[in-house]
Amino acid sequence: MSNPASLDRPPRHPHAWIFFLLASQALAVVVWWRVGWVVGLPLLMASHLPFWWGTLWPRSRMFCPVLTQLPTTERAVWLTIDDGPSSQTLAMLDLLDRHSARATFFVVGERAAAHPELVHEIVRRGHGIGNHSTTHPSHWFWALPPWTMRREIERAQGILHDITGVRPRWFRAVVGMSNPFVANVLKDQRLTRVAWSARGFDAVVADVERVVRDVEAQLAPGAIVLMHEGAAHGRNLDAMALLLQRLDALGYRTLLPESLEVPVPAPLPAAVVQAEQA
Repeated sequence: MSNPASLDRPPRHPHAWIFFLLASQALAVVVWWRVGWVVGLPLLMASHLPFWWGTLWPRSRMFCPVLTQLPTTERAVWLTIDDGPSSQTLAMLDLLDRHSARATFFVVGERAAAHPELVHEIVRRGHGIGNHSTTHPSHWFWALPPWTMRREIERAQGILHDITGVRPRWFRAVVGMSNPFVANVLKDQRLTRVAWSARGFDAVVADVERVVRDVEAQLAPGAIVLMHEGAAHGRNLDAMALLLQRLDALGYRTLLPESLEVPVPAPLPAAVVQAEQA
């Protein structure tokens, strides 16, 4: 498979969903008026289902594009680690170093602001940084109103830029859920939403063997693997250690998506172009 010039997928039409919402509601109202509530009410309720699916299903592209797989046929995966930085970050980095693995850390803005030295260390060791909101409102991110959603994403973007000098390209929604108000902020910030294709629920499951077995069952070339750090059960490091062993045994390497992108050459200055055409 040819390598892409860029994997950036910021939303282009963040408000397109409004047209479909209004059209579906208008259709339900017309049916209710013409046929009656016996048909109109179920139709009205059913018309909301696609929008719930678009919000609650992490891989849904209903409101904006989302990366769920990398374009490669190699036995390689994009390893992503959510919810840091934490007290486990340095140990996690040491584990990755021992296996010559690279990962993207989707970090929480307030946690990064509290521990900028850990963010610096992530970058120094050659890993990527992604935006994972400012406060990680895991129970309510899917239901945040537009002004709160904007604050969650933009503040984290600003914090990470101040620490690293670079604005992240990648965004992961909290718990993967992305309501209609995410897209407009991602467009403004030139962020690409990233989901996953392999996970073991290691944020809540303490059984390390079960976590890695579930991830392994979903592995494929270009898989985006979701892992975590700092979970309350304290087993994230054990799960990562076992996963890295299994990736090595199965012949999978880790990569960052930037390595798949073909650099686009800068346009030649006008004077050079004119000289070549002369």
